Amino acid sequence: MPIQEGFRNQRLTVVPRRVTAEAQARPVTRRLQVTDCGYYPNATDHLMRRPNGTEETVLILCAAGAGWADVGGAQHRVGPSAALVIPRGAPHSYGASSEAPWTIWWCHLRGGDLAELVGEIGVSASRPVIPIRRLDRAIALLDEIVTVLERDHSPASLMGAAGAAWKLLTQIAADRVMPAPGDPLQRAMAYLAERLDGTVRVADLASLVGVSPSHLSALFRRATGGGVLAHHTALRMAQARNLLDTTDATVAAIAREVGYHDPFYFSRHFKRLHETSPTEYRNRAKG
Repeated sequence: MPIQEGFRNQRLTVVPRRVTAEAQARPVTRRLQVTDCGYYPNATDHLMRRPNGTEETVLILCAAGAGWADVGGAQHRVGPSAALVIPRGAPHSYGASSEAPWTIWWCHLRGGDLAELVGEIGVSASRPVIPIRRLDRAIALLDEIVTVLERDHSPASLMGAAGAAWKLLTQIAADRVMPAPGDPLQRAMAYLAERLDGTVRVADLASLVGVSPSHLSALFRRATGGGVLAHHTALRMAQARNLLDTTDATVAAIAREVGYHDPFYFSRHFKRLHETSPTEYRNRAKG
């Protein structure tokens, strides 16, 4: 139950439960639905206790200040640029720090696809707090959710809020596996992106960024689904497609530009990946 509510300049909207029940029967919102959302700036004395959990998954984004959470009997600190995600049904309580009360954006979610989305984020009742890498984008999406549902609770608005929530969750999930600025994976990816006109040895690249070849390969597999060389090839082929689409350069010249000295080998490789030759790709209608 809420112990304290009402914060200066707060925003809050609760979708009537009759409306959420109707939305559960519609094609899009049965998969993901925002049932409640809001914004609490400088939420001094904010405190919520739900000993029996709630029917929805709760997502709270701490934009500034700090707070705390007790989820399933375990205590967690929630600092700035972090998200607290509480699975449906998990007993919990949370509140603002007394020294530096948090500013939060929040929403309650339900839907058939929610469990998979939360799983991709990597949170659980035992690990409910995760860092948010791109805070500004996450805030913009939560602001969009709140703004849409402040306007009305029509099927179109509920669908729009669901779309923004889907984007928010998938963005958080994608950021989990992509490199942070300056870490070995990010430096390795930047190095490969700058060297599309030649080959790279995995051992040399690993040494350059300060990790073992096996560890670097594991980082690439986790982030991209493939190895180091597969990622480099994908970058080279993306540049080849761009040149085929935007220039009149010959196939041989494009091959050299992306590090293939034998244009016939380049063409065979291109066709194996794209199921069409470079010339056929260039002539194919697009758009």
